Amino acid sequence: MRLADKTALVTGGGSGFGAGIARKFAAEGAKVYVVDIDADAAQTIATEIDSAAIACDVSDAKSVSNMAKTVLQTGNLDILVNNAGVTHLPSALEDVSEADFDRVCNVNMKSVYLTARAFVPHFKARKSGAILNIASTAGVSPRPRLNWYNASKGWMITATKTMAVELAPDGIRVNALNPVAGETPLLKSFMGEDTPDMRAKFISTIPIGRFSTPEDMGNAACFLCSDEASMITGVAMEVDGGRCI
Repeated sequence: MRLADKTALVTGGGSGFGAGIARKFAAEGAKVYVVDIDADAAQTIATEIDSAAIACDVSDAKSVSNMAKTVLQTGNLDILVNNAGVTHLPSALEDVSEADFDRVCNVNMKSVYLTARAFVPHFKARKSGAILNIASTAGVSPRPRLNWYNASKGWMITATKTMAVELAPDGIRVNALNPVAGETPLLKSFMGEDTPDMRAKFISTIPIGRFSTPEDMGNAACFLCSDEASMITGVAMEVDGGRCI
């Protein structure tokens, strides 16, 4: 029960890595807000783990503000996990549409700014808090034809480090996780097509020989957001089976 008496919020919590993190946090004693643009998906996970669901578009300032009001009017928040993310389909960098570029930037980057604006004042007032940003190995070892997605995750890693430095005096820790691709709704988009041959080719680049799982992410997230990691901030931990070595 490493998160007993803690309240956590997980964006993109309705599926994939976010759902894995929400499940682990609940199992470790946290009260969890499952936040997702897909209200039904959020409610499904929330019902499973006996937690609360909130529908929110994390790329929209008004939606994030309303979500934060809902959370903070019922009590304190201890942990914020920025997990929601999207990608564009594999493509030459100059062929990615402006609409897809804007969507990647808004969901993967602007959302971190919006949730920080919504919750950091609360954390500062309490002199405590843990923020976890779900980045990617793509921000460390970028793959061709995912240029703007790679760039957004590199931005998130840098944002994590600068947030950590600025917020440390206020008792707020900020870390990131860098997963390799996993069994999530984005897998097909990363690979271009989901076939046995494509999976085998992708897995061949991972020394441990498998994808990241939601359980892998939940375990790593739980450690970084728990008091066991009280001396750890500004870290971008790779959960990638050796992919970035």
